[in-house]
Amino acid sequence: MVRRGLVALTCLFLSHVAFSQSTAPAAGANAGDAKTVLQEMLGAEFKLTKVTADRTDIVTPGSILVLQKDGLTMCSVTARAAPTSTYKNGKISLGFGAGLAWGMEAGDTSQIPQRKFVTGEKFWLTAFAVQDDGVVFQFYSDPYQDTRYYGQLKIPFPKHTEPPTDEVLKTISEVVTVQPDENAAASAPQQAPPPPPQQQQAIAPIPPPPPPADEPPPQPKTIAAGETKEQVVAILGQPQKVVSLGKKEIDYYPDMKVIFVQGKVTDVQ
Repeated sequence: MVRRGLVALTCLFLSHVAFSQSTAPAAGANAGDAKTVLQEMLGAEFKLTKVTADRTDIVTPGSILVLQKDGLTMCSVTARAAPTSTYKNGKISLGFGAGLAWGMEAGDTSQIPQRKFVTGEKFWLTAFAVQDDGVVFQFYSDPYQDTRYYGQLKIPFPKHTEPPTDEVLKTISEVVTVQPDENAAASAPQQAPPPPPQQQQAIAPIPPPPPPADEPPPQPKTIAAGETKEQVVAILGQPQKVVSLGKKEIDYYPDMKVIFVQGKVTDVQ
């Protein structure tokens, strides 16, 4: 049993050492190789942060990651090696075997400052590698009371068989997500607001109907010689005054007088 335990610890140690040697796809990998494809997709998703050789400061900042689960253990960057937590069954933990492997590399871990990071906390990504049995990330924090921390997180493949790439990316997003680049969003060109909807043209008021045309002036009333008195009365109406001179009669109207002889018009004045 002791021999088996030593073999397991040796395997964990070798796996941890192999991390630094596998941060890029193998030179002879085929374009269709699943590990190569996943490595390239992670490279497109995450921008790495470059730190100084002594790990005390950032040289080139990359993506800011947001932790989505509690329990990620990191240690001071002054330690020779960082602890490797594991994400499995929805939880992050630093198992007993991983803790022993870390102690073999870093020395007395009880003397190394450690910190557990919880959901919502942020840090940088300095490296990642797609290995045969899972994906390993290396994180680096901002100073907490003048101490920077770093640590690793392994997302193992189920039964040491690499699942489809989209499933691996989904599992990774359960643990860490990339904070949107606020500067990029601020520098993005602002889209012009959409033009306001065209207002409906006001309906022109209906013009009033034109006034009725003036009635044509009445035709002047005319009297013809030979017409009888009855005909004249029908045309002009009753005269204002009538003067009888025997067989001659003169009927007066406002603007004319009609002379009858023996009952018929002989003259109009």
